[in-house]
Amino acid sequence: MIDQLNKLRDEALAELSSIHDLGELEVWRVKYLGKKGALTAMLRQLGTLSPEERPAVGQAANQVKARLESQFAEKEAELQQAARALAMERERVDVTLPGRPLALGQLHPTTRVLKEILDAFVTMGFQVVEGPEVEWDYYNFEALNIPKDHPARDMWDTFYVSMDGKPGEMLLRTHTSPNQVRVMEKTRPPVRVIVPGKCYRYEAIDPSHESMFYQVEGLAIDENITFADMKGTLSAFARMLFGQDRKVRFRCDYFPFVEPGVDMSIDCYVCKGAGCRLCGSTGWLEIMGAGMVHPKELERVGYDPSVYSGFAFGLGPERIAMLKSGIDDIRLFYSNDLRFLRQFR
Repeated sequence: MIDQLNKLRDEALAELSSIHDLGELEVWRVKYLGKKGALTAMLRQLGTLSPEERPAVGQAANQVKARLESQFAEKEAELQQAARALAMERERVDVTLPGRPLALGQLHPTTRVLKEILDAFVTMGFQVVEGPEVEWDYYNFEALNIPKDHPARDMWDTFYVSMDGKPGEMLLRTHTSPNQVRVMEKTRPPVRVIVPGKCYRYEAIDPSHESMFYQVEGLAIDENITFADMKGTLSAFARMLFGQDRKVRFRCDYFPFVEPGVDMSIDCYVCKGAGCRLCGSTGWLEIMGAGMVHPKELERVGYDPSVYSGFAFGLGPERIAMLKSGIDDIRLFYSNDLRFLRQFR
């Protein structure tokens, strides 16, 4: 039996030397030193030996067991150290390497242009204010000289908000003009405000129309404000945004809450007024609508039209961005296509 023990020892040690993984080492331990292992099975046979053989075989068995356990402990320590070294190598950071660049965001092209517009008017003494996007019909239409059933309402395709008992009284604002009334209700002249914000219209979406877009509304009220003041202010704004050599044109137009109303254009900065694809061969680019505030609107908020007068204007930042950057489709602004947005770093 001593020969069997020595043979078992040699086989176990040979197998142990080829192990390179803690999982395999555990399998080896169970195979040879476990409760049902090969060495344990041989030790159980000691009781079947004669009294003369038992001491020598018992001593040999203890030596084999001690040898296997010591070799197992050494191998386990070796593999654990190797595993720790491997883990440290995987987690090692080479501080001499340059850091990985962080992915930084950037301002949306509409936001960039919106900031340029606001900065231009702030330098001229206007204050930036905001108003609600969900608006009452009164402020969106009636207070702006557009009563119910008036044909002018057909100019705005409207999203109405469902309200129990008050159908048609609340809506997603179709323009930022309601803030003209809201500001004048709370403020006595002089008033100079610029109002940015989102607007919503039930539009058929195409390259020049979106159901959600930005608008910037401006309002100036004071004593003795004239049409000339409006022209001077808006001309100065156009030259701040598009260059000091820009020519400006005002033409009569209709807006219910101003009288008279005009549209304002600048000469095409691509063809210098000669006519090209950008300006539709007209030589002019329309950038906003404007006009003198209607006397009825002043009366409605308690301003005396015989004392106070003023002008209002509205423009779309997306249109300005399209003109400045040569963009031909408004849908690109909100399609979340990073290939388009990354052009405006």
